[in-house]
Amino acid sequence: MIHITLPDGSVREYQEGVSSLDVAKSISEGLARKVLAAEVNGEVWDATRPINSDATLRLLTWDDKGAKSTFWHSSAHLLAEALEATMPGVKFGIGPSIENGFYYDVDLGDRTIGEEDLKKLEDKMKELAKKNSAYLRQDMPKDKAVAYFTEKDDQYKLELLEGLKDGEITFYTQGDFTDLCRGPHIPNTGFIKAIKLMNIAGAYWRGNEKNKMLTRIYGVTFPAQKELDEYLTLLEEAKKRDHRKLGKELELFTFSEKVGSGLPMWLPKGALLRERLQQFLQKAQMQSGYLPVITPHIGSKQLYVTSGHWEKYGADSFRPITTPQEGEEFMLKPMNCPHHCEIYKSSPRSYKDLPLRLAEFGTVYRYEQSGELHGLTRVRGFTQDDAHLFCRPDQVKEEFKKVIDLVLFVLNSLDFPDFTAQISLRDKENRSKYIGSEENWQIAESAIMEAAQEKGLKTVIEYGEAAFYGPKLDFMVKDALGRSWQLGTIQVDYNLPERFELEYVDSDNSRKRPVMIHRAPFGSMERFIAVLLEHCGGNLPFWLAPVQVKVLPISEKFSEYAHLVANQLKAADIRAEVDDRNEKIGKKIRDTELMKVPYMLVIGEKEMNDNAVAVRKHGEGDKGTMLFEAFVSEMRELVAHQTSGKKVNALA
Repeated sequence: MIHITLPDGSVREYQEGVSSLDVAKSISEGLARKVLAAEVNGEVWDATRPINSDATLRLLTWDDKGAKSTFWHSSAHLLAEALEATMPGVKFGIGPSIENGFYYDVDLGDRTIGEEDLKKLEDKMKELAKKNSAYLRQDMPKDKAVAYFTEKDDQYKLELLEGLKDGEITFYTQGDFTDLCRGPHIPNTGFIKAIKLMNIAGAYWRGNEKNKMLTRIYGVTFPAQKELDEYLTLLEEAKKRDHRKLGKELELFTFSEKVGSGLPMWLPKGALLRERLQQFLQKAQMQSGYLPVITPHIGSKQLYVTSGHWEKYGADSFRPITTPQEGEEFMLKPMNCPHHCEIYKSSPRSYKDLPLRLAEFGTVYRYEQSGELHGLTRVRGFTQDDAHLFCRPDQVKEEFKKVIDLVLFVLNSLDFPDFTAQISLRDKENRSKYIGSEENWQIAESAIMEAAQEKGLKTVIEYGEAAFYGPKLDFMVKDALGRSWQLGTIQVDYNLPERFELEYVDSDNSRKRPVMIHRAPFGSMERFIAVLLEHCGGNLPFWLAPVQVKVLPISEKFSEYAHLVANQLKAADIRAEVDDRNEKIGKKIRDTELMKVPYMLVIGEKEMNDNAVAVRKHGEGDKGTMLFEAFVSEMRELVAHQTSGKKVNALA
């Protein structure tokens, strides 16, 4: 007999070889009908996989992230089965789940597939799903696995097998389709009720531009048609809010192939937006004891060899630059932290100097594959709101909690109330990809979990998501459309201080190692602005809007007064423009609405004579006439409230 511990803490006794689905049935048939996968000792398993020893079990249904990932990975296998049935001889690359759905990379040989073929594939997938075929897992010796794919002449699976050993190889079969796969999968295809193949793209095998271009087919599936319909409606709304579309319409940023792919250029209004965000965080940081620093855009390759970044990320960085005479190698800066370690080392440090909080809006460069670039969310050059805190071990938890407070202040001020704090830990299986001692990792992980608990955060634990040098607390923020984005991050690091031999003199005159905390409330300016634009649909909060007020004279004779009003607004630190085009006032109002300017001030003879303004609010229309000084006072109060994290409905 074995003992299964359930989430409520209860322990039940079962026969060895029981599956998670059997456990669910022993609780209730209704629960069993909803179970898609299970978490066994923290690892996601097939719900049908036998459990042969004592275990902690969590049953996963559609609302769980692990269940969705399993569902969509199983759907990728269903797509592959449909492809093999309709296009015999197709070769398969990889078919993972992604954030919203799945894809499969396939080699069609000399055949092509177009958008019109997707509906036929959808119909075939629906036909196969109705067969309720079980996903069957089978351990496979390497020689048999190689023989199987050699017979199928599938060079892609054979290449994947090269890196695997006996005991690591599993096959999954559903219906007439068998694939090399680690799993897990849902119990059977019958759970897949609603299917939509979204689009087709090209993708180099294994992301290497030297390899063959494969056909990538994207899709999404759901356990009910209603959920698919809601998702497609959400996608339509997301298209309207696409930050690339809004960035162009609102004249915020642009890209140029001559400058280079993935290198955004900020237009005047976008630069104003960035500056306001930067000033907002800089002010909060200064009040919290941070010190500003600036580091170069390049650094010696040896700096990143010392830090470990070259070993881990050298392949994803721009190639080193060699100086023409001395032959020294420099890199475009991929990270700010090694530079900050060198700043720490520039002076002797005492325990009384700690914590030392160094902050920089530092631009870094990383080589993203051209096919992965996407607006501002995946770029090759971006600016991090980076800071590194150097502290004594006894200060770590308290400093970590203070950083949590700063991140919460940022999220509240920018109206991101719905978030989950993700505790990102090491992969349980593969510890070789991380640096540092087991002892330091355990200390760092405990500090993060205790700090999050003491701050009362809603948390989830994700294994395999830690940085290579330390665990993280990542803030997973939901936008207005319910989509999840990873924004702010806080990381505890015992390892870089070791690699850079950082020290401080303790109270007993002994030399000790400081602990580093890495933090970035925005994450990066580019990604944060992209998410913010899509969250608010381009309707930026008043304090951030590049143009806060547009002054609209109803005719040319009021233009002089309109410019006077605008100048007085600017003197009050309110960003204002005048629309003195020879156009009717109705057109000026419509054009200003399209540019999503928060407020319009309509100026006519009465307003000029009374030193007043007729106020219109974006999306709400006429708010009445008020004295100019009263309007300025309202706007100042609005900025103060918005940047303090409090909500106010000005002029409602």
